[in-house]
Amino acid sequence: MRFALLCTAALLAAPAFADEVVASNGSDSVRLSDAQCSSEKILEQIEASMRPQLKDASAMISGQSLKACWVVEGKVAHLVYEDGDEGIVPLAEFRKPG
Repeated sequence: MRFALLCTAALLAAPAFADEVVASNGSDSVRLSDAQCSSEKILEQIEASMRPQLKDASAMISGQSLKACWVVEGKVAHLVYEDGDEGIVPLAEFRKPG
């Protein structure tokens, strides 16, 4: 429920991302996309009314590739992973891939 409320509040603060952005920390990285969340595993975890607000993401953490979906929450990207884990990454950390 907390996630659903935060998603609603985040809509007002959501910046426009063009295509994809990436944040890296050593060999770990998170890639955010403008595309609609496509992971059925994640969408099943989220209240139906909130699903359209989620966008696709992927991460490489400790050498493991993970599928995720995300939404802006204040000044951070709130990520939900297919295993139910969640994470946050400050929006200031993201850059266009180059």
